[in-house]
Amino acid sequence: MISEVKAETAVLVGLITREQDEDKTCEYLDELEFLADTAGAVTVKRFTQRVTGVNQVTYVGKGKLEEIRQYIRAEEDEGREIGMVIFDDELSAKQMRNIEAELKVKILDRTSLILDIFAMRAQTANAKTQVELAQYRYMLPRLQRLWTHLERQGGGSGSGGGKGSVGLRGPGETQLEMDRRIILQRITLLKQRLVEIDRQKTTQRKNRGRMIRVALVGYTNVGKSTIMNMLAKSEVFAENKLFATLDTTVRKVVVDNLPFLLADTVGFIRKLPTDLVDSFKSTLDEVREADLLVHVVDISHPGFEEQIEVVNRTLKELGCAEKPMMMVFNKIDAYTWTEKEPDDLTPMTRENVTLAELKRTWMARMSGQCIFISAREHENIDEFRDTLYRRVSELHVQKYPYNDFLYPITEA
Repeated sequence: MISEVKAETAVLVGLITREQDEDKTCEYLDELEFLADTAGAVTVKRFTQRVTGVNQVTYVGKGKLEEIRQYIRAEEDEGREIGMVIFDDELSAKQMRNIEAELKVKILDRTSLILDIFAMRAQTANAKTQVELAQYRYMLPRLQRLWTHLERQGGGSGSGGGKGSVGLRGPGETQLEMDRRIILQRITLLKQRLVEIDRQKTTQRKNRGRMIRVALVGYTNVGKSTIMNMLAKSEVFAENKLFATLDTTVRKVVVDNLPFLLADTVGFIRKLPTDLVDSFKSTLDEVREADLLVHVVDISHPGFEEQIEVVNRTLKELGCAEKPMMMVFNKIDAYTWTEKEPDDLTPMTRENVTLAELKRTWMARMSGQCIFISAREHENIDEFRDTLYRRVSELHVQKYPYNDFLYPITEA
């Protein structure tokens, strides 16, 4: 009998600040836990600290770091080893080095966790190259901590004890510079490889004929791949995990008499590292070159409005904010709300709003340019197809007035 591999356990750490209240921090840590779960780790404990700003030396205060250290030791004494501590923000090399010295366990931040998931999800040569480039860019300023073992060699290199660093400074620095040079050379090579892949992708896009391009965009895990499978009758990988889709998939879709190209793109996320956005340029070019963006939103998520802002902000960074867009609110089957008691005089929150009220609000805000569906349960799919058909045909007539194939629909 083969025993199952035991999942690594993780402790999460986040900050409550003036810009990020307790509810927001809890929501971010929920997402961090989902990221950890996607990477294969089990979260056993969360720590938060209310601070005015991030500690530049240890991220959290010394007292909180000591509390985390004591928790880890107590768990180890009980035979429950803590595999890693994950911080909700990107850590500097100095912060990571200091925290690791204090806690003596593996330290990850949000960025390194996302990179780990990306590395796990990458299937094609394009995605693997993009992930490797992002990993090297992340690693470069943090090289110093990889060579701390040289400091610990110590021993008989000096008299009277001391730190024993005499005679080790040179090799340490040489090795560090050597590694930096190797990584910089590798980054240059990967960039050249991505330019070549980009050139191939551009040629592929040019050869796709005169069809309107539609790109599914949205936060990670909102159901883009499920919608892709439903419209294109294809088998794009979809599961309830973050970043299930990493490679852009393009399929030809025909609605009634209208063929068009539909692209499923990598999901966006809060605090998405700039290096990742830069590295995934060729993948995100499908978004840049699209004629219509279909912004998919998980309406059942309590923070869906902030997710919309994150996607809009990322689209703006990509220079795509002005593109024609339709908003699709997915997962209406999973939407829940709590009715307020008649004598409850507290202000209404998002949890007290019915789906019907939410529909009215967003329909008014978007001037009717949005639709509510459940891709999994196939609710309102006909209305979605009709709306998509109308938007794509309008764009097609504008872009290709002398089209080759927009033939009239014949009644059976």
